[in-house]
Amino acid sequence: MKRIIAILAFLLPLAIHAQTKLEDKLAEDFSNKFAKRYEVRNDSLIVFVTEQMSRSGAAGLDIDKTMTELQKDPAALDAALKFIYQYSNANRQQFIAHLRAMNLQSNSVFPLATYAVNKFKGETKELLEEKSSLYTTGAIPATLPPLQITPAVAENNATTSDPNNTTTSSSNSETTASTAVPAEPGATPTTPAAPASPAADNFNWDVRQIFKLRQPDQLYALYGKEHVEARQAQDFQGNDIGTAYYVFPDTDNEMIVQFDGEKGTSVFFTKENSKWKPPFGIKVGDPLDKVVKVNGRDFRIHGFEWENGGEVADWEGGAFAGKGVNIAFKANNSSDPKLYDQVTGDKKVKTDASAMKKLAVVVDKIAFKSN
Repeated sequence: MKRIIAILAFLLPLAIHAQTKLEDKLAEDFSNKFAKRYEVRNDSLIVFVTEQMSRSGAAGLDIDKTMTELQKDPAALDAALKFIYQYSNANRQQFIAHLRAMNLQSNSVFPLATYAVNKFKGETKELLEEKSSLYTTGAIPATLPPLQITPAVAENNATTSDPNNTTTSSSNSETTASTAVPAEPGATPTTPAAPASPAADNFNWDVRQIFKLRQPDQLYALYGKEHVEARQAQDFQGNDIGTAYYVFPDTDNEMIVQFDGEKGTSVFFTKENSKWKPPFGIKVGDPLDKVVKVNGRDFRIHGFEWENGGEVADWEGGAFAGKGVNIAFKANNSSDPKLYDQVTGDKKVKTDASAMKKLAVVVDKIAFKSN
């Protein structure tokens, strides 16, 4: 009996470890098959997972690179599995069906399902409530245009079906005007079309596509030259940073884009109430608490009314750390001098400071820099 107990004591940790650590071959298979599925436009599963990866910050700024190389980022791979599980209504059988629909190797499906279900089953209630809210509020569309499959993956996905997909496959490879997907940045259409007017609202408001651009002509192709204006730009502190390109200048939808060659592209927002869908879901005017929640922990900002006043000083290892995100905050309720003095001057202030909670601190400006 003692020997049996000893054997069990030895094997139990191994069994637990097997359930909490994903084997490399499983990660590789999932990563490769997800990358193929990611190339299918208007796929409801991919739309859902991509939106959640962007909102949570799990994919960083270059979401296309992350989503096609998940194996290189274990945290992002876990997040992708989590959001597929969420899309599957936190139901193991639906989750397995979605994994199978990705054409995973037969011996990969059940280990992946076991790994993900064990890892995220404690979040079931929150995941279901969030999913319902996303569809109810329209943050994620419940109905999508017909699938658009790129030639590179058409053969692999021709017979793939998605048990939860609300879209229908189209055998016609040509896209109609009503379901057109914006051209890849920099692409030159055979027959140039007149840019849509702002009133028509046929623009792609997803900021992620901007980070792949390297020159202003690509911006013109996407939004029309009449909606893009070159101007001198300033950083958060008013210092000149050279020429930038203002998309929809002097409107609520103003977006400032600055190119730095292969070093990356920077995008700035200073206006509230815009239609843009930025990375991480953070927009100008959002409350401090929302940024803390997405970052996953409190962080430090420079004291207001001083050099770099209101800017993030240290993300404290949160989700935004190292992701090319800079945010400047402002206090909407600074009428109490004694209270405001606690967070002004040459100091770094933690976001959980009691004074911060009473000052109605909100996002004032945001900068994203791809790398």
